[in-house]
Amino acid sequence: MKVSEAVGRALCAAGVDQVFGVVGSGNFHVTNAMIAAGARFVAARHEGGAATMADAYARTSGEVAVVSVHQGPGLTNAMTGIAEAAKSRTPLIVLAAEVTEPRSNFHVDQEALARAVGAAAVRVTSAEEAVGQTCAAVRLAVRERRTVLLNLPLPVQASEVPEGALAQAVPPTPKAAVEPEAAEVTALAELLARSRRPVFVAGRGAREPGGGQALAALAEQYGALLATSAVARGLFHGDPWSLDVSGGFASPLAVELIQGADLIVGWGCALNMWTMRHGRLIGADATVVQVDDDPAALGAHRPVHLGVTGDVRLTARRLSGRGGEPREGYRTPETAAALAARLRWHDVPYEDTGTRERIDPRTLGIALDEILPAERVVGVDSGNFMGYPTMYLSVPDEKGFCFTQAFQSIGLGLATTIGAALARPDRLPVAALGDGGALMSAVELETVRRLGLPMVVVVYDDEAYGAEVHHFGPDGHPLDTVRFPPTDIAAVGRGYGFEAVTVRTRADLKAVADWVAGPRRAPLLIDAKVVADQGAWWLEEAFRGH
Repeated sequence: MKVSEAVGRALCAAGVDQVFGVVGSGNFHVTNAMIAAGARFVAARHEGGAATMADAYARTSGEVAVVSVHQGPGLTNAMTGIAEAAKSRTPLIVLAAEVTEPRSNFHVDQEALARAVGAAAVRVTSAEEAVGQTCAAVRLAVRERRTVLLNLPLPVQASEVPEGALAQAVPPTPKAAVEPEAAEVTALAELLARSRRPVFVAGRGAREPGGGQALAALAEQYGALLATSAVARGLFHGDPWSLDVSGGFASPLAVELIQGADLIVGWGCALNMWTMRHGRLIGADATVVQVDDDPAALGAHRPVHLGVTGDVRLTARRLSGRGGEPREGYRTPETAAALAARLRWHDVPYEDTGTRERIDPRTLGIALDEILPAERVVGVDSGNFMGYPTMYLSVPDEKGFCFTQAFQSIGLGLATTIGAALARPDRLPVAALGDGGALMSAVELETVRRLGLPMVVVVYDDEAYGAEVHHFGPDGHPLDTVRFPPTDIAAVGRGYGFEAVTVRTRADLKAVADWVAGPRRAPLLIDAKVVADQGAWWLEEAFRGH
């Protein structure tokens, strides 16, 4: 058996069953070996899309995925998606063919590329070590939550592996959950016991199995309100004491209640400039605690009064039962009444600025939330529009929202939603894109159609890179470089085999309701011509952080 086949089979034996990619000469045999071993292969139209699909699939499914690319340009095409995955600590294997001859036109320092964006790098160096090195890459991805580049040199691929080499290929054992120190648990218990208005903010680390349930039980015991970072949105869906998202997308009531907290505990959450609005959500007298299984994360973005090194679920369980009888805390009748009446963005009054030619994105979001089935998985691109779907489109749980924003690149939203859709085939996938990101990634509309995904693609079309328009326009700078002529994006969708509708007023959304009613023979693209009269406050936060 050649190395290329052995590596493909070893990846599957190590637990990988989903691979995305664009196949060229260098990764042809190894990709086919994975397929022969039982993996599902999804061909993207661009390596950048393939990397982002794999990233989103891993986030949504909780399983490691593979993106397979050609040597040199195949890898460089994928680098933005790889950077996003690496910055998000997504367990992902980037399987890349590699040339070793410096004079080859395909030669680049692939290991340096990986290091530059925060990914780890492993190389298959020989036939004798090929299976072991492949399994080591998977183990590193799973146990350390890393994006790992597995370089597969062309000269090594054709070598013969020793007889029985695949016997050592087994799924990696998960890393043991980090047990918190008893003294740190006691210190946090004392803070909770003294708190009258505690708020828990859960992040990516709380999305691990059982994390949300353990936090909800602990919050009930101490009377804490519950919030999440954007990436953990939906974790407490349906809980009457949930504030939904903390940070730039938080509703006015959520902001008011978080600012009124006397204790804020971040659970697997960075408490960074996004989640805490550069610290403005933290009251002057509030105590701040951070719980994370990585000690380097404690206080990395904001000073904390107490850092607890430990797994979120284990730490919450160690705290349960220490406080005696359940406390009222922040869960007063007044808080309950406020949450019931005005927590949702739907309940916040606004002046509709829509016209006969352009729809207000808030009106669009409220209507789509009512029309589209509640069992959905939403992927959001980056841009001036991105808060509207995040605030107005509800999701059923933390697996219903995929937010690839660690690198803040536009153009990832469509591929994000494809990956998430394949991880959750039981839900309606909804891709929320700006016109810039939609046109940048339009090639993957063919992938949606080819896979038969019943997807809804919503394009918030303001005919511009709206973030730059609203950032530089008020200072009188010329904006010709970031504004574009009208584009019939609905026609683009039809060209790829979508049903499509142009939406200028709420009445135009009847076509969306008709599509939802069935039979949904093709995916749907909504070309929403949105008003562009103001910049988004969440992007003001973004520019302040640059």
